[in-house]
Amino acid sequence: MEGIKNRLIHNEFVEDVSRARMEVCDSCDAKDVKGKECAIPGTQPCCMMCGCSLSFKTRSLSSACPANKWYAVLTEEEEDELDKNIK
Repeated sequence: MEGIKNRLIHNEFVEDVSRARMEVCDSCDAKDVKGKECAIPGTQPCCMMCGCSLSFKTRSLSSACPANKWYAVLTEEEEDELDKNIK
């Protein structure tokens, strides 16, 4: 859900993290551009390993790549706390 929120409400730090992560995903064999492996249809490109939309997952600061190509920046608790302080 955090990635969806961050996709709608732009934050420059989140966008920087997302861009860097997407560069890694763009060169990964597990990137599904056709959407066949997407957990939610129509949200491609997705990761074939977890089914997540890359547009959302790369913006979730507490998420990590299932292939360990990039890591979480914050814990879920830290991300929740950050959300409270931004509101």
